[in-house]
Amino acid sequence: MLPLNKILVGDCIALMNEMPAESVDLVFADPPYNLQLGGELLRPNHSRVDGVEEDWDKFEDFETYDRFTRDWLAAARRILKPEGSLWVIGSYHNIFRVGATLQNLGFWILNDIVWRKTNPMPNFRGTRFANAHETMIWASREKDARYRFNYDAMKALNDDLQMRSDWLLPICNGAERLRDEDGRKAHPTQKPESLLYRVILSSSRPGDTVLDPFFGTGTTGAVAKRLGRNWIGLERDPTYAKAATARIAAVEEAPDAAVLDTPPKRSAPRIPFGWVVERGLLRPGTSLFDLRRRVVARVRADGTLIGAGPRGEHRGSIHQVGAAMAGLPACNGWTFWHYEDGGDLRPIDVLRERIRSEASA
Repeated sequence: MLPLNKILVGDCIALMNEMPAESVDLVFADPPYNLQLGGELLRPNHSRVDGVEEDWDKFEDFETYDRFTRDWLAAARRILKPEGSLWVIGSYHNIFRVGATLQNLGFWILNDIVWRKTNPMPNFRGTRFANAHETMIWASREKDARYRFNYDAMKALNDDLQMRSDWLLPICNGAERLRDEDGRKAHPTQKPESLLYRVILSSSRPGDTVLDPFFGTGTTGAVAKRLGRNWIGLERDPTYAKAATARIAAVEEAPDAAVLDTPPKRSAPRIPFGWVVERGLLRPGTSLFDLRRRVVARVRADGTLIGAGPRGEHRGSIHQVGAAMAGLPACNGWTFWHYEDGGDLRPIDVLRERIRSEASA
């Protein structure tokens, strides 16, 4: 039985190996980067930069790091459901080694996502470009897996534009940054909640289980709780686990699933344009326009359109006539065509949604 909504303190590889196979929907991993830092890093005013100096980020050599990476990735793959997916974040120090290892284990890379930081730390020595991004790899358990991707939710989150693979987000700071009693960072590499929000929203549904094998101060758990997902945190440092426990306890429970889930549009019932006409929402002879009023067509009684363009008259479905008159190979007529409503143009898709709402009421 899975220890849902709990933090387990211990070695993540051993803990994952004790869990049931194919039991987790999503894994997000923020492993040690093996930064190979040498000496102190100072600002131009000679103040010390608070970097990563913890023992958990130190490995004897690349071979040791690769072996560690292979072991935790294999353990994560075993507990992933066949339709589950893995996200792992890293920098140039480690992400290429991690990517090669997960491919060798059978994972199938779906995307690499670039997290572009709005406020990155500058390169104080002036010897290299400023490191302004980190890279995430999103992978399914295997090549032909039926992984989950909430395309419509991500598009809606991005003002109805397709979400790109470069995400411009700030680093974790301000009130979100956890600090100890002395005002020092509770964890040196705490990730912003906005980053995990996109990861979890895109790749899981309410009620799914999200596991983080390098839980740290609990960003994954906090966001999962907000979004109505179950979570499991694995963390070897009791101090981090204690901070994460307090943080997640303060997060409000997620509201009901109706406001958390975005059903894919493809799962909605099909509504022919003819239904719009027969219900009187648009009458035969009504003129439809593209958004810029460059082309016009009229509605016919049978739910088809007729329009005249430079190449002659066009008759057919809303999709066929839209494509022909716009000179496109294909066209989504529901979003291409608009009708007049009080002097304003509205997409005919709003009429389709009205019928869907009535049908589900």
